[in-house]
Amino acid sequence: MTDLVDPEVQLFVDGVAAAYARHPDVMTIPMDQGRAVVEEVRRPWREGGPVMADTAERMIDLQGGPLKIRVHRPTLEAGLPVLIYLHGGGFTFFSIDTHDRVMREYAARAGIAVIGVDYPLSPEAKFPLALEQIAALVEWLADHGAELGIDPARLAIGGDSAGGNLSVATALLLRDRGRPDLLRGMLLNYPGLSPDKSDAAKARFGGDGAILSASEADFFWNNYVRGPEDSRNPLANVLIADVSDLPPAIFIVAEIDLLAEQSPAMADRMIAAGGQASVHVYPGAVHGFIEAAAVSALARKALQDAAEWLSAHLAAG
Repeated sequence: MTDLVDPEVQLFVDGVAAAYARHPDVMTIPMDQGRAVVEEVRRPWREGGPVMADTAERMIDLQGGPLKIRVHRPTLEAGLPVLIYLHGGGFTFFSIDTHDRVMREYAARAGIAVIGVDYPLSPEAKFPLALEQIAALVEWLADHGAELGIDPARLAIGGDSAGGNLSVATALLLRDRGRPDLLRGMLLNYPGLSPDKSDAAKARFGGDGAILSASEADFFWNNYVRGPEDSRNPLANVLIADVSDLPPAIFIVAEIDLLAEQSPAMADRMIAAGGQASVHVYPGAVHGFIEAAAVSALARKALQDAAEWLSAHLAAG
């Protein structure tokens, strides 16, 4: 497998693997300890990158409880469009800290504000708790975003892996609540859209040693759902949802990824339903590769491609 991986992306893979090797298996230790390990392993990859004109954190009081957000602004200009970013981590790990550089990269490259969401993690917060809070946040931003100095009429949502799932689910939930026009677009970085993976994907990309193995994906999914019935709920398993009236989407696909097959399948369904979707496949990329911007030209290209798409879809007018 390593001979297929882009050499610069392999530096990221090797660095992460070496860091994890210094700790107990995070799947087998208490959750708080596992999260501390994950934060330490990912710490070097969030450092450096663009410097913001302003970064601020705020607690937003929502019906489901307070939610912390981090707002990155590349300039102090008022009325910036916004990307609401949902970090990955299998609904279980990672944070607005692990993905801080990713968010700053999008802010600087697209000239937009990026709002990171500290959504509640599983298994403590089972489906649909995080989803409902994120949807409530989008509604709050649409109604009160001017308080943060942003343009509430120009909102996009996005995320990687589990964050991509939550992004699509949020758009579905808002549509079903009669507010389909709140979001102008979805940025979906190697999203995990369904618990179902083909045998071919599991055999080729999901074995032991993969940056996301099939067994890890199952572990994360079972953390998220309350039981088997949730796995057939279209707000969790979004690949089976009615995808009509969703905002346009860009799919960033890592070629060497257990989840790579899900993005084109979702894009095809969206297009068949009359929507807009574009799929960008990055040869030699693995799950999580956009975090490797410090060492990988491929990661920087993926960030730039998405930033240009965001700029176009969040343009004034």
